[in-house]
Amino acid sequence: MNSFSGTPDLQALAQETLGVRAGQERSQFGEHAEALYLTSSFVFDNAAQAAARFSGEEEGNVYSRFSNPTVSMFQARLAALEGAEDCIATASGMSAIMALCLAHLKAGDHLVASNSLFGATLQLFNNILSRCGITTTVVSLTDPAAWEAAIRPGQTRLFFLETPSNPLTQIADIRLLADIAHRHDILVAVDNCFCTPILQHPLQLGADLVMHSATKYLDGQGRVLGGAVCGSRKLTEEVFKYLRTAGPALSPFNAWVLVKGLETLKLRIEAQSANALALATWLEAHPKVARVYYPGLASHPQHDLALRQQKSGGAIVSFEVKGGRADAWQVVDACRLLSITGNLGDVKTTITHPSSTTHGRLTPEARAASGLSESLIRVAVGLEGQEDIRRDLERGLSAC
Repeated sequence: MNSFSGTPDLQALAQETLGVRAGQERSQFGEHAEALYLTSSFVFDNAAQAAARFSGEEEGNVYSRFSNPTVSMFQARLAALEGAEDCIATASGMSAIMALCLAHLKAGDHLVASNSLFGATLQLFNNILSRCGITTTVVSLTDPAAWEAAIRPGQTRLFFLETPSNPLTQIADIRLLADIAHRHDILVAVDNCFCTPILQHPLQLGADLVMHSATKYLDGQGRVLGGAVCGSRKLTEEVFKYLRTAGPALSPFNAWVLVKGLETLKLRIEAQSANALALATWLEAHPKVARVYYPGLASHPQHDLALRQQKSGGAIVSFEVKGGRADAWQVVDACRLLSITGNLGDVKTTITHPSSTTHGRLTPEARAASGLSESLIRVAVGLEGQEDIRRDLERGLSAC
């Protein structure tokens, strides 16, 4: 097959080039667009070749649960964008986190995680991994001393964080946390969902592994589910072993959609981030808004860190209305343009009330510890006109 991924100067190419070209494999038919291989299995020339493929002695596809050409193209393209040696794709973002953890942790191990993780991630750590004998200590994302204090010598194997956080957009100092972890031989995994490799490169900042919910910005149009884990081949090999056996595979069709999504990732992220900054600036001056959370604003507590670590503030804006849940719901319910949904990363702007949706399964105490108030609203800014987005929000804010 004709492979663009073998280009020797791949790392020297621009991100927009990588998003369009990296990882493409052409068949004997010489197709220009990436091919979609909808097949569960692959045939072999003879019994000896089948044996060699199954044992790994010969490279090639065996079974789409763990090897498929379309999935491989997505993996290679995302790895190139992240600056990673390898990438393993999974069925969803949550399955990527599960695969990462079960590949590198065992009963008796301990992980340290941020208290501002996505609600389902905390549920996974506290309610699922705990059944496997893996314990979790939750600490403040922005307090490096707390991360170091939580380390249990001989037991702690992983730091897991997402930055910016969901939904308060708190920023972790990835390099500082990586330095702390590596002094104790601990791996660092970063959920790079909000920034994508267009705005942030955790591996360059010292992280060992990067995971994605490809469902979000990598697709960008709310069409399919997907996940991925990127890092060195030594670390991703363990994730591949888990995937091959446990089976949370990314479907070839979803992989094909995600490959096409990566082609426009840079254009979308940059345009959505510009829209988000304009919206955050407007909200900060609004008389009905108590506080705005957006890394691109000078008022953000980690604004300087965001400037060093990210290329822009991203496309997520959260804000608190003056009032409580009833006032926040009123703003949400008044929207006629914005989509009321818990998803994010879409070209269509979405709005949600985190305390009763994405983080609703957390206890009130856990939400309070994470700073999630009942008056908080999260807006994932899309590509609509800025004035149209503001007008839709103003309808509800003016009625508060």
